[in-house]
Amino acid sequence: MFKNQRGFTLIEMLVVLMIISVLIILIIPNLGEKSDDVHDKGCEALVSLVQAQADAFHIDENRDPSMQDLLDGNYITKDQKTCSNGANLAIENGTVSSNGTQ
Repeated sequence: MFKNQRGFTLIEMLVVLMIISVLIILIIPNLGEKSDDVHDKGCEALVSLVQAQADAFHIDENRDPSMQDLLDGNYITKDQKTCSNGANLAIENGTVSSNGTQ
């Protein structure tokens, strides 16, 4: 018969598949929870960007802008009015916030 019988048995393959399955079961839910954090950080970054553009508008025009002023002056795009988590950006007294919070 064969003298060289290298390879994995069925039991060894099942054990490896079980270990991989357990790891996947533990990792996937944690990735889902992190998506909210990613959206929040992205919204904070967008607020900072729009705030910088509002400051640039204030320097150029010597008055506080509205969101429409920023859009009309090509300081921001239409997509930059809303965060990826659905929060709308607003400007009040020259300060940009999302849904009324800073």
